[in-house]
Amino acid sequence: MHYLFFYETSADYLERRGEFRAEHLALAWQAVDRGEMILAGALADPVDGAVLLFQLGSSEVVKRFVRADPYVKNGLVTRWRVRPWTTVVGPGATSPLRP
Repeated sequence: MHYLFFYETSADYLERRGEFRAEHLALAWQAVDRGEMILAGALADPVDGAVLLFQLGSSEVVKRFVRADPYVKNGLVTRWRVRPWTTVVGPGATSPLRP
C-alpha cells in the first residue's frame, strides 16, 4: 500500500529549517535505504508544506518517521496527516487496474 504523508509548515519554516535540515534529510534517506520511502519534497510556490510518499504494509512506519522528524519535533511542522493511497495506474501501482 502507498501512503502519503502531508505536512504544513510554520510561517518561519524557511528561516528555521537550516538548523534541522541535515538531520531531517538523513532520516529521510535512511527511510529510502530501508525501502520504505519512495519520494519526498517540499511544495513550492508557496513553500508551505511537503509531501512524502511511502510504500509499506501499514501506516505505523510513517508515524514512527513523523515522531522522529526534527521538523515536527521542533515546531517547523504545524499540522500533519497520513493518508492511504490506492494506486491503480503505473509501473509502481500496488493495485493495478487495466481496462
